[in-house]
Amino acid sequence: MAVFKILVLLLSLSCFCQAQLSPTFYDQTCPNALSTIRSSIRTAISRERRMAASLIRLHFHDCFVNGCDASIMLVATPTMESERDSLANFQSARGLEVIDQAKSAVESVCPGVVSCADIIAVAARDASEYVGGPRYAVKVGRRDSTAAFRAIADSGDLPSFSASLDTLTDLFLRKGLNTRDLVALSGAHTLGQAKCSTFRDRLYDNSSDIDVGFSSTRKRRCPANGGDTTLAPLDQVTPNSFDNNYYRNLMQKKGLLTSDQVLFGTGAPTDSIVTEYSRNPSRFASDFGAAMIKMGDIQTLTGSDGQIRRICSAVN
Repeated sequence: MAVFKILVLLLSLSCFCQAQLSPTFYDQTCPNALSTIRSSIRTAISRERRMAASLIRLHFHDCFVNGCDASIMLVATPTMESERDSLANFQSARGLEVIDQAKSAVESVCPGVVSCADIIAVAARDASEYVGGPRYAVKVGRRDSTAAFRAIADSGDLPSFSASLDTLTDLFLRKGLNTRDLVALSGAHTLGQAKCSTFRDRLYDNSSDIDVGFSSTRKRRCPANGGDTTLAPLDQVTPNSFDNNYYRNLMQKKGLLTSDQVLFGTGAPTDSIVTEYSRNPSRFASDFGAAMIKMGDIQTLTGSDGQIRRICSAVN
């Protein structure tokens, strides 16, 4: 009887360990998984450098809506609305086809083993590294959701480009992320572009938290009326490189989005973190990697929960 109890305990511990995320999760079941994903992601970014920012954003938008479960990849069906069609993602979420291509490549090596949720997480890390950002140890072992959650995506779980600092702080806290995580993850806006419609109000509201010269320059491509879909780089100086220039911009009142500029200039605790990152790129890189790992733990499906989708856009 004692031996039986020990065996049951060992079995339960084994199941518990297998259900945890780990950088080595696929070492035995699909040893070439991460290198296959990396090759696919690097090919995509070599074709379009902006894709790096899109893949990092895709991971963020996946994790903040009901956890890191690849629910953002699911297309709508007669019985399910898609997160792709939510206000924050419609005609905005990019890189979905890149994840599909990476999934196809992994399936050819290890069918039915690697989740779409893990591919999104690994892709974000590989994208960061490709454009000069940190290479951090991604934990894998997630499983995919069997549903999408558009209502949650539209309910405020994805931050607005006009969000206040209090709103951002509260949202991140609800996801288990602290103020330093907020400032570090916001630094991903050192890459990528934004539509005129997302920053027009900031240019024309005559507030004191925007540099006059910066505003004048940006108005040339973003008129008061029209041009909603015209794109502008979030960082004009080094728009395609992962660096700490984003924080220097904030200190100079040159944050493009309201939700960026609120991180500096209000006397809030975020001011000192922005200043620190502007002076210490290594600390920013380290904290960004740590925050991405932490974000990747949000409401993950592991063990027997969820499924490993055969294709990322539909449940099995």
